Amino acid sequence: MGVTIIQQYPVENKTGPAVIEMLSKRVLALGAIQQGHFLVDCETYTSVPQLGHQRTVHVLHNSEQPATVFSILETGTKTIPLVTDGLFDLLMMKMSSFYTSKKQTKAECKGPRFELEDFNIKLGTITVSSNFKAVIVEVEYTPCVVAGLCWDLMKEFMQGILGPCVNNTPPPYLQNRMQELYTPIDTIHQYLDLFMICRKLGTTNVRT
Repeated sequence: MGVTIIQQYPVENKTGPAVIEMLSKRVLALGAIQQGHFLVDCETYTSVPQLGHQRTVHVLHNSEQPATVFSILETGTKTIPLVTDGLFDLLMMKMSSFYTSKKQTKAECKGPRFELEDFNIKLGTITVSSNFKAVIVEVEYTPCVVAGLCWDLMKEFMQGILGPCVNNTPPPYLQNRMQELYTPIDTIHQYLDLFMICRKLGTTNVRT
């Protein structure tokens, strides 16, 4: 597990599959080899009024860590991350009288996965309740575990895929964590930020 950067790619008037196909050709032209597919999903639960101050729990899964469940609790004053095994899903089912799933908000990101030397590249489409919202590009640089030490290299590498669309600054979540040890929960936070943006847009596709 190295440092991962996730960025949206502008869709404009193209369909999600058409954008993924175009980006895949760019990645393959760089010499990458496709290695299957990936999936990240997110379901959000809110506490019932009887518990007092509302709490929100986001439960996420990443195919890169198939035996792990990631959850992020929002209390209103702070955010608490939790990394557990698959039994946490069963726990949420047993807590259905205390936490209820938000309707029509299940989010997914899936698509092809590529490998190129020290880089893993994923091209994904985000859907919310099966409605297409956005295209993302995820790049992982495996030899490094501190974002601040490899950001310039990763940005230059992503320019080969994204061209002028590459962001000149790290994702918002990482900007104050560039010198900290990178862990899988940091990737989950990046995905959650994108999922939340897509949910707020209703039925409108993301434009960047």
